[in-house]
Order: sequence, then structure tokens, then C-alpha cells
Amino acid sequence: MSDLMVIDIGRNAMVLMLYLSGPMLVTALVIGLAVSLFQTMTHINEMTMTFIPKIVGVTLVLLFFLPTMVQLFRDFFVDLMKVIPNLIP
Repeated sequence: MSDLMVIDIGRNAMVLMLYLSGPMLVTALVIGLAVSLFQTMTHINEMTMTFIPKIVGVTLVLLFFLPTMVQLFRDFFVDLMKVIPNLIP
């Protein structure tokens, strides 16, 4: 088992994590910013007003990107299963 192989697997796992979580995190950030600006302009300080739009937005983005996310995860898993025999000396 090579150190470079293990580092490559770890790097691929971190990149996959960013690909899978990125769209939802960006959506939550944009919706949170928009709601915050709206609350600032209207002087409405309702704490629960931020949660519902974020939940709806993240759910919609998750449903939209779910096939791509499953395919990326499946490809990573299949590649990992192909590499496992090479990791054992």
C-alpha cells in the first residue's frame, strides 16, 4: 500500500464531499442572505422566518441534484472497491 494511493483516496473523498454538499450550502447561504436583507429593510426580527425558506430551498436543490449526487457517489464507491485489492499487500 502506497502513501500516495491513500492520499489520493482521501483527496478524492474530500472533493466528493464538496461536490455533494456544495449546492445545498450555496443555496442556504443565498436564501439566508436574501431573507436577512429583507428583514433588515423591513425591520422584521422574526427568528423563524429564516428557517422555512432555507428548508424549502435546500429540499428543492437536493431533489434537483439528487440523481447527479447519487451517480457521483456510486462512481466513487465503485472506484474505491476496485482499488481495495491493491491496498492489501
